[in-house]
Amino acid sequence: MIDEGECVCVSGPSGAGKTLLLRAVADLDPHEGRVSLDGVACEHTEAPVWRHQVGMLPAESQWWHDTVGAHFSTTHLDHFTALEFDADVLHWSVSRLSTGERQRLALLRLLANRCKALLLDEPTASLDAENVRRVERLIAAYRSETGAAVLWVSHDPEQERRVADRRTRLSEGQLLEVGNS
Repeated sequence: MIDEGECVCVSGPSGAGKTLLLRAVADLDPHEGRVSLDGVACEHTEAPVWRHQVGMLPAESQWWHDTVGAHFSTTHLDHFTALEFDADVLHWSVSRLSTGERQRLALLRLLANRCKALLLDEPTASLDAENVRRVERLIAAYRSETGAAVLWVSHDPEQERRVADRRTRLSEGQLLEVGNS
């Protein structure tokens, strides 16, 4: 169980099932577990509604339009500014984006949906140290502002200590509590 506004980090070796866990919670893969949000079970919620409330940021984001702005129905310019983008980024071609820019913009696209829960699959893996800090601050501010719960996959123990309220480790199919930060 993850409380409102809480951030739980999940670590574990490659191939342990961290991404599969996030995909199951997002209702993207079949599973036998029980997942609920605000007391309402996933199976009692239409898939598009669930996925709007429980948003997943995959390790590699998908882009289907030519320009960045076409991927956003609403924009929170303060979020863009927090990640060192100005409004011109909305006119940029997706093909010119670096991996790190794609990752940060995919996070902004997810936050624009105002999700109640965030499932983050290594959201800072492709970023330099300063952008890692910017993303961590933005997610912390979003949690504080919205009360969103966060399930954050990370391979960085220092990052886990900075962002997590609780830390877990996935090993041999078991999610084990590591401790509080």
